[in-house]
Amino acid sequence: MNLAPILEKKQIHVCVPCRIDFGGTLDIATFYLPMAHLKPATLNLALDLRTHVYLYPWEQGRIKISSRGFDTIERGLDDKGWDSPMGLMFAVFQYFNAHGVHLHIESQSPVRSALGGSSCAAVAIIAAVYEALEKQIEPEHITWLAHHLENAVAGVLCGVQDQAAAAFGGVNLWEWTFGEKSPEFIRHPVFDSYEKQERLNRHLIVAYCGIPHESRDINSRWVNTFKSGKACDAFERISVLTRQFAEALGAFSFKEAARLMNQETAVRCEMTPDVLDNTGIKLWESAKAQGCGARFTGAGGGGCLWAIGEAPDIDKLKTQWQKILDPIDGAMILDTAIDPQGILVH
Repeated sequence: MNLAPILEKKQIHVCVPCRIDFGGTLDIATFYLPMAHLKPATLNLALDLRTHVYLYPWEQGRIKISSRGFDTIERGLDDKGWDSPMGLMFAVFQYFNAHGVHLHIESQSPVRSALGGSSCAAVAIIAAVYEALEKQIEPEHITWLAHHLENAVAGVLCGVQDQAAAAFGGVNLWEWTFGEKSPEFIRHPVFDSYEKQERLNRHLIVAYCGIPHESRDINSRWVNTFKSGKACDAFERISVLTRQFAEALGAFSFKEAARLMNQETAVRCEMTPDVLDNTGIKLWESAKAQGCGARFTGAGGGGCLWAIGEAPDIDKLKTQWQKILDPIDGAMILDTAIDPQGILVH
């Protein structure tokens, strides 16, 4: 399908939010299917650090992809292979048999920050192609299509939470289950209004540690220890903590939310001590000393940490975190807030 004639008549611009999370890994089928009796769930909060994708016309039979932080790549539709930093993006176009397109990606979150960037891009690209084809954009369908494409390309087991947060936005508890024929999720919004979501912004901070993360190793170790039976109790505990955290968050019980967050982080650190690097450990210890909770995002091992707590405690913690991050090249407190919206077409 040559998209160039369509894109010569209209420019396509779509954007989606990234996310911070609690109870990740439970969105991988290896975990949520054997644990179905516990109704495993993941909580995430969409952030307004959006990934923007633009589709422009290009040479028929060719696909060009450019993005901040990566080399520009161009290839023919018939070129095979997905083992490049842009492999997932090419796989999306290959799924649609689409060509004659220049994809440009602009992400407002740091590169490889463990905020779900590549999954966000896949969701946005799929939505952009549907917009170009004047087809209905259905968030649930796009969530699962992006997930299955990433699962196919990555060569490792992938979760669904990144795609879900990008497609829907807001603050949600995602319950992972199996329907009549395929996996499904049940979305439980934690708040019933935008005003309550906005109120949450006073109670959290997100920091980038300056070291890009690589989630495959930690995720694969969690999977392998769970499959061996050694980590089953730990992940059952995480499942319980996630639902308790969602309840505390929804009730604006931030001291309780902080306590539960620190418990979950401790369980993860016991399984995989390197889930927090040296900077992450300092940030976590600082949060606990201030009466706040802190947790890595995604699979940790670098990237971002986020904290929750009472507003005065968070204000003090922000100053402490900034002092810890100041000597580290690229590290920073991110200027971000909860994003109530998912896929946006401009």
